[in-house]
Amino acid sequence: MMTRVTFSLRRTRLIAFNTVREAARQKLYGFVGVLAAAFVLGARSLRDFNFGAPELKFLADCGFGVMAFFGAALVITATAQLFFSEIENRTVLTLLAKPVWRAEFILGKFIGLAFVAGVFCTVVTLLLIQVLASREAQLLRDFPEASGLGAFVSYSNVIFAGVLQWLKLAVLAAFTLLVASFAQTQLFTVVTGFFILVIGHLQYLAQDAYARGGSWLGRGMSGLIATAFPNFQLFALADGLNVGEALPWWHVARVALYALGYIGVACGLAVVSFRQREI
Repeated sequence: MMTRVTFSLRRTRLIAFNTVREAARQKLYGFVGVLAAAFVLGARSLRDFNFGAPELKFLADCGFGVMAFFGAALVITATAQLFFSEIENRTVLTLLAKPVWRAEFILGKFIGLAFVAGVFCTVVTLLLIQVLASREAQLLRDFPEASGLGAFVSYSNVIFAGVLQWLKLAVLAAFTLLVASFAQTQLFTVVTGFFILVIGHLQYLAQDAYARGGSWLGRGMSGLIATAFPNFQLFALADGLNVGEALPWWHVARVALYALGYIGVACGLAVVSFRQREI
């Protein structure tokens, strides 16, 4: 009589480690990281295009815009490519032939992808802090009368904003992994991943429009979309980077719970879908 193999965190961790290692081998991810770093370090040269916003705030917005755009591209392509490479190379058959749960495979993939996104956000955030600190020091030297006001930027809030960006990318990775669990092609997964990204950023517009004057059917549909897809606008910390404002730790905690809820649902559905998939 065969004994049932129990769920193992060790096997999940090994799959996650292998996912990170495979991602590190891909030249595309290194290229995206270098390109994002170049944009952040070169953001000071773009300040002449600023239309009235304070310079340091403009630099911070550029940095987080770079993190959001390149991070989303990295997460979506990495999820699709690393998942389908396992299927196309038949390595998933060898892996699942061993005492490995499909849930361990899905969760391991997600943890590895979340780690890759975390490394990306950490590097870009540290580079952004360096750029802001360098420019802030220069402004204090050029305008010594402002030194009595202290620092211009709250770097703890910049770190909070970086954490929120990482949480958003983790949610996006979970939803892209859900699509990959039943999709037949890598291209479909990538396109759908970007479609989910757009919906997550624009769903609040549809909610506001239907709330002001839409029909009951429209309000119901917008409510369904709002429930099914995460609102990525909640992860943006556009304001609150200036010194003197309260640290938004409570906002980060609330958004973290919001993100964990969507990650749990998306990964759970991905496990159920992958169990039904013919490999």
